[in-house]
Amino acid sequence: MSSEQDEVVQFRREGHIGVITLNRPDAMNAVNGAMSVALGEIAAEFIADDGLWVGVLTGAGRAFCAGADLKEVAAGKFLTGDQWDSGIGGIIKNRVPKPLIAAVNGYAFGGGTELMLACDLAVMSDTAALGLPEVKRGIIAAGGGMMRLAKRMPLAIALEYVMTGDRISPEAALQWGLVNRVVPQDDVLPAAMELAESIVANAPLAVEASKGVVYDSLTRDDWDEHAWALSDGVTRGILRTADAKEGPRAFVQKRAPEWSRT
Repeated sequence: MSSEQDEVVQFRREGHIGVITLNRPDAMNAVNGAMSVALGEIAAEFIADDGLWVGVLTGAGRAFCAGADLKEVAAGKFLTGDQWDSGIGGIIKNRVPKPLIAAVNGYAFGGGTELMLACDLAVMSDTAALGLPEVKRGIIAAGGGMMRLAKRMPLAIALEYVMTGDRISPEAALQWGLVNRVVPQDDVLPAAMELAESIVANAPLAVEASKGVVYDSLTRDDWDEHAWALSDGVTRGILRTADAKEGPRAFVQKRAPEWSRT
């Protein structure tokens, strides 16, 4: 078995939080096939573990993720077959039901920006940068970057970044709502963990259900009967959980709730 230092993706548990670290620091955590497979396996483990309620994704060293490993791209070996169908780490094309927070500790270009955009929340270093520079290399941001960027900022601004490949500064990322916090580099992971702790203080099933409704309603207006059917159906399911009874009971008894995720 390889040592933790040799693992291209590391995973550890801190209470109800799963911390996932991309670990190819010498390559600025560029994603190759091995990393994508490892990330997919860890993501599946995180999703299946009922004791883990929130995930934090970060990078080792001075980068979050420099994107695809261009050596593999040039050789035609990057994300072939089933890996292409599932996207980087299985989280680019498949929604993770639990909250995911990106702790962007350094440069996040191409696939790195796409991984961040696949997360729900983000904390970014004040020395980091985002960007989709694929057009500078004759390729495109095929990991959801074009679609998600256009949904998160005004169309003309998104198009400028997509067509020029220019970097997105921390200030611009915060201004356009791509990230929730911009902090000094040494504070990125602690700030992301603090944000995660504020989420795990709540009922996990209610949090997951709320996340699902928010995403599923993005393509509908708030008068749409199907949107309300979705919201009402999820609400009825949550009201049948033990946590839905525990929350009001703890409030009445003036104590902290003890969530069971049931």
